Amino acid sequence: MAGEFEDTLGLIELAEAEGDAEVLAGAEAELGQLAQRVAKKQLESLLSGEADGNDCYLEVNAGAGGTEAQDWGQMLLRMYVRWAEQHGFKVEWLEESPGEEAGIKSATVLIKGHNAYGWLKTESGVHRLVRISPYDSAARRHTSFASASVSPVVDDTIEITILDKDLKVDTYRASGAGGQHVNKTDSAIRITHMPTGVIVACQNDRSQHRNRAMAMDMLRARLYERELKIREAQADALNAEKSEIGWGHQIRSYVLQPYQMVKDLRTGVETSASSAVLDGDIDQFLEASLAARLKGQGEDLQTG
Repeated sequence: MAGEFEDTLGLIELAEAEGDAEVLAGAEAELGQLAQRVAKKQLESLLSGEADGNDCYLEVNAGAGGTEAQDWGQMLLRMYVRWAEQHGFKVEWLEESPGEEAGIKSATVLIKGHNAYGWLKTESGVHRLVRISPYDSAARRHTSFASASVSPVVDDTIEITILDKDLKVDTYRASGAGGQHVNKTDSAIRITHMPTGVIVACQNDRSQHRNRAMAMDMLRARLYERELKIREAQADALNAEKSEIGWGHQIRSYVLQPYQMVKDLRTGVETSASSAVLDGDIDQFLEASLAARLKGQGEDLQTG
C-alpha cells in the first residue's frame, strides 16, 4: 500500500507540473480512496482480540443517588443502544429493573453483530454525569454515577466450567412496569455464581427454561470476560466491575452544566458536543481507548 501512495503522489506532482486538471482530479480521488483503505485497516487492527468478533452483553447499573442516578442509568443505556442501532447491530433486551420514579436500577441487553464486543470491550467502568437535576425543585447541580459492564458472548469452542454446586438460582416476577421490553410472568431467573459473586438475570421470555438457558450463557460470558481481563493484565478494569459506583472509578465524565463537555479520563479525548454523544456518537472515544489498549499491550510485549 505504501507503493500505491508513492505512485499516486508522483502522478499528482506530474499532473500539477503539466497542468492536467483531469489527471490531477483522478489522482486526488485515488489518493482519497487509499487514505480510506488505510484508515479501515487501522481500525481493523484494533479489533484483533480473541473474542472481538463476537456478540456481547451490555449491563448498566445505576449508582447510589435514587431517581437522579436511575435516570442517568437509563440515559447511558440509551446512548449505547442508539450507537448500536446506528452501526447496524441488533439489540435484544434481556433484563430491566425500573427505578421507583424514573429511569432504571439496572438493565441488560444483548448486542448482536460482527465485532460488537470488540468495539465495546473498553466501555466497562463507571460513567459520571454532572447536570442540573430535573428532579430537584431548587434546580441545583447534581453529580450522578452509573456503571457499564461488557462481556463477550462465548461459543462452544471456548470451555468455561461451571459447577451446579456453585450456583444459587432464584425465580422471581419482573418488578415494576418494566417498560415494553420485559416479560411480566414468574419465569424470570437470577443466577449467582457463589465463588466469584457474579450475578446474572434474564426475564425476557415467558419460558423459565429459556430464561435459565440465556442466564447461563450470560454467566459463561461474564466468567470468560474475567479470564480475558486476567490474561490481558487489565486488573483495574476487572476491579471496576466489583467496586463502588462512585468517585475514583470513573472512565468518562459527562458535564451538561455549567458547560458542555464529555471527557474520557483514560485517553484525554473530549468534546463539547455532549448531546450528540448521549445520542450515540461515541466512536471517537471507542477508537481512542482501543488504540491506547493496543499500544499498551505492545509495550508490555516489548518489556516482557
